[in-house]
Amino acid sequence: MGIRWKLSAAIAVVSTLVTLALSIVVHSATRQSMIENSRDVQDERLQFVHRVYDSTARAPFGAKVDDPKLPDPLRRAVESGERATYVQQTDGAPIVWAATPLGDGTVLSLRTRFTDSYPVLADLDRALVIGSLSLVVGSCALAVALGGQLSRRLRKAAQAAGEVAAGETSVRVREAVGARVRDETDELAGAVDAMADALQGRLEAERRVTADIAHELRTPVTGLLTAAELLPPGRPTELVRDRAQALRQLVEDVLEVARLDGVAERADLQEVRLGLFVPRRVRAHTPDAVVRVTEDATVWTDPRRLERILGNLLGNAARYGRPPVEVTVDGRTLRVRDHGPGFPAALLADGPSRFRTGSRDRSGRGHGLGLTIAAGQARVLGAELALYNADETGATASGDPSHGASDTAGPDTPGEPGTDGTDKIDKADGTGGARPDGGADADGPPTEDGGGAIAELRLPVTAPSEPPGTPPGGVPMIRDPETS
Repeated sequence: MGIRWKLSAAIAVVSTLVTLALSIVVHSATRQSMIENSRDVQDERLQFVHRVYDSTARAPFGAKVDDPKLPDPLRRAVESGERATYVQQTDGAPIVWAATPLGDGTVLSLRTRFTDSYPVLADLDRALVIGSLSLVVGSCALAVALGGQLSRRLRKAAQAAGEVAAGETSVRVREAVGARVRDETDELAGAVDAMADALQGRLEAERRVTADIAHELRTPVTGLLTAAELLPPGRPTELVRDRAQALRQLVEDVLEVARLDGVAERADLQEVRLGLFVPRRVRAHTPDAVVRVTEDATVWTDPRRLERILGNLLGNAARYGRPPVEVTVDGRTLRVRDHGPGFPAALLADGPSRFRTGSRDRSGRGHGLGLTIAAGQARVLGAELALYNADETGATASGDPSHGASDTAGPDTPGEPGTDGTDKIDKADGTGGARPDGGADADGPPTEDGGGAIAELRLPVTAPSEPPGTPPGGVPMIRDPETS
């Protein structure tokens, strides 16, 4: 039950109880006042009748001496020598008695049924019922309106907070909920914005530190490579050169990840015909890979970034999978598959993460950056990168770090579980449901048997020329002469 209906129900219950209590109080007070007034009127009549009886020995207004119907409580009260009144309850209007003792020991009494006053009480009860119902209905309507407004503000705040969590740094929760109403929702929105700004500042500081460190390492690493070239030939020299080259590649990858974490990356859009572009790049990177073009497509994208993604995915498949490595162009979808044991379920669940690999190899050949770079480049292109496992029948099992295991179908055969016992999850937010290690130079070896690892890149018709959060400004679009 939403907050709107909880608030409405609470106000309805309180309104009902309050109106019921007020109605009972008003009814009781009015009835008591009418009874007291009837007693006074009857007592005045009795006094008049008593004076007439004393002077004429006749009792007007239907008064009687020693009336056999005189109620016992009234008779006992009169026997004490005092004038008294008594209200006798009946099915209809009450009967009001008045009695007074006479000098000879008899009792003069007068009774009257107040039919004129009793309908007034019934009319009052009807008015109280109508007024109470109107008040309850009005309170419920007001509660629904207020609860709806509060619910909408909270939903807008939740939606804006979700956009901030997804990386939309320009979104402000306070602006989304509207700052005109100063209430707890506005305070909550301000606190969330302050927290988001603080986290964004910390992340930006970490990114700058990482980029600065990598940038400062460029010069000494370049000097190290130059010095290694001057060493005499031999096995030790080859090892030094290999490690120095690995260090240089790591520095370049760290710089690229830092750039992708920022908001200034833009896609340099060109018209690319995938049926021609992909086979050429695949042959240049992995000559033994099998390329299939089931459906050609032309898209506006950044060929340099697309080539970078393909290179990382192909290198990852060649390093940790088994041949043949297959590349399929299916319209705007590019699929890279190897026939190795596939991705471990734990890595599928966590997603790509820098400096964390699934490999137990500590030789320095993997640093957890390859798939991180591929996912970041896919985000810049506005593409979706999904990684999952395939068995021999084509069933898939992929991981989504935001949900963990689930039964969301993968893109091949919806609804079928993978052979590694995990459910299908297709990560479609640009980060991929990949293993949390690197790509071509970073991923650890798979640890489970399966039908192979599949990396699927789904390109949009037109990639965004500017990432979210950047100032407006066009990027010129040119044609790639190789794909024209």
